[in-house]
Amino acid sequence: MLDSEQTGQLTALRVLLVDDEEMIRLTLPPILVEKGFSVLAAATVPEALGKIMSEPFDVLIADLNVGQPGDGFTVVSAMRRTQPTCVNLILTGYPAFETALEAIRQQVDDYIVKPTDIEQLLQSIEDSRQRKPHQPLTPKRIAIILREREDEIVRLALAKMKASTDLQGVRLSDSQRVDHLPRLIEQMAKSLESSEAPTETTTFAADYGRLRRRQKYSVPQLVEDTRALDEAIYETVQQNLLSVDVSHLIPDLGLVNSILETQLRESLRAYTSKRRVNRKMEIHDTS
Repeated sequence: MLDSEQTGQLTALRVLLVDDEEMIRLTLPPILVEKGFSVLAAATVPEALGKIMSEPFDVLIADLNVGQPGDGFTVVSAMRRTQPTCVNLILTGYPAFETALEAIRQQVDDYIVKPTDIEQLLQSIEDSRQRKPHQPLTPKRIAIILREREDEIVRLALAKMKASTDLQGVRLSDSQRVDHLPRLIEQMAKSLESSEAPTETTTFAADYGRLRRRQKYSVPQLVEDTRALDEAIYETVQQNLLSVDVSHLIPDLGLVNSILETQLRESLRAYTSKRRVNRKMEIHDTS
């Protein structure tokens, strides 16, 4: 509970509430106004970004999932860059310990669970304003994030592969499922740095396709594994969004998508080809 002196400190604070739930936007602002806040509400990420660029705020309260999962971090990222002294709170109706830790690690000031307890929210704002301001993160290209988070991407991709793909009797170890990924991720990182598709992708993908054929993979399994890697990369980027160099975000993600499409296309072409090429495999065949 805030005492009268603390409440007095908060009366001039400007709040931006970002939530796609109409009921939250209708009920929470009047309560905050009654407590002495000035409140603006936004229902979408573009609407929130427009307000951030045009008006100053002291507090951001953003739903974790504004339209899409994790969109709240996009809003927080924009606020951190343009208004670094603003208190940033994530609001969500789906509490998870891992998500809370991730939010805090990414320089979100606090994590509030719906339905919101107003006194807890006020206390979180006050506590956050008393902390030392966060130091701005150095923006990173996605190439750096791919290298720094390579192990994390591989683990996440493997978990998605195992969850979505029925190998139908194919016996492969976890390492055999993903031992090509570090090389592919490194190719992506180099391509992002040069802004050009890697020339070695076609040969690498063809060898990979022939290997999977000998391991008795099916075509749907090849597609599913590519999708798993795609999702793992996007989720990892999203989890590190506050440190991403947003000026290169869209073209970098576009190039990642292009590389994965090329990888899959060439893998499938080699997989379905009847020709035998006597060439030393670039991926070690342990089958």
